[in-house]
Amino acid sequence: MQTQSLAAFVAIVDSGSFSAAADQLGVSQSAISKRLANLEQQYNRPLIERDGRHARLTEAGERLLPHARQVLDELHNARLSLEQPARSFSGPVRLITSHHIGLHHLPVWLKTFRLQHPGVQFQLQFMESEQAFAALQRREASLALITLNDRLQQHFELHHTWQDPMYFVCGRDHPLAALPQPTLGDLAQHEAILPAATTETYRVVSHLFLVNGLRLQAQMPTNYLETIKMMTSVGLGWSVLPGTMLDDELVQLPVPANVSRVLGAVGLWRRDPGPVARALLELIQQEQAQAG
Repeated sequence: MQTQSLAAFVAIVDSGSFSAAADQLGVSQSAISKRLANLEQQYNRPLIERDGRHARLTEAGERLLPHARQVLDELHNARLSLEQPARSFSGPVRLITSHHIGLHHLPVWLKTFRLQHPGVQFQLQFMESEQAFAALQRREASLALITLNDRLQQHFELHHTWQDPMYFVCGRDHPLAALPQPTLGDLAQHEAILPAATTETYRVVSHLFLVNGLRLQAQMPTNYLETIKMMTSVGLGWSVLPGTMLDDELVQLPVPANVSRVLGAVGLWRRDPGPVARALLELIQQEQAQAG
């Protein structure tokens, strides 16, 4: 089995078309078609069907895909293991990050890392945590720093995790700010401003209300915590935000309920993220240990 044929097959699947796969691999579209044809001839069955300008997997292609990815990952790991370790890292490294981590955690870590390894060039992709898993499966980055959930599939690997405590907040002019000891029942009487229902933050808060028999009035969903903070600060509703975002514009509500989420660094199972990513993970762990 030719590695180039497998790479072409996976590129077509991930990019969705022959032309995009050709651009991704830096070859002609005819070369992509020929490599796929060689693979299909070897197995004596079609693996990808053309649907106009798009390509989709056949049943046989669905079965082959995870094995093709595994073979390419093992070749990737073999190449990394044969490379001589360098005293200083250099070159581009692709990294996925959620907007919150990218704004409130990652800058300090990258600044420290670049002082130690000035030759490294990080290529950041900002996206919602739920989308990051699909991007990792397409091998668009070696590492993702995102919010975790309890549906993490077995083909992902958790390299590092940490708790991110969340706090109930409202604007200074909001009616809840005047209550000395607000309860979840008090919050249920007012509109909430939370991320979309597909996010882990929403699931944590909605579960808390559900087990207490309360109705959650979640309005104006947005996945950008900075937008949520702004709308909360002007009194449009209460919300739940991480401690790194609290300031004088917000009032922390002493609600007798604990809310927290888990952030983490995720990679693909059995795929080496590379020496730069491993070094960055070590730095993150050291920084967090020193911060207590």
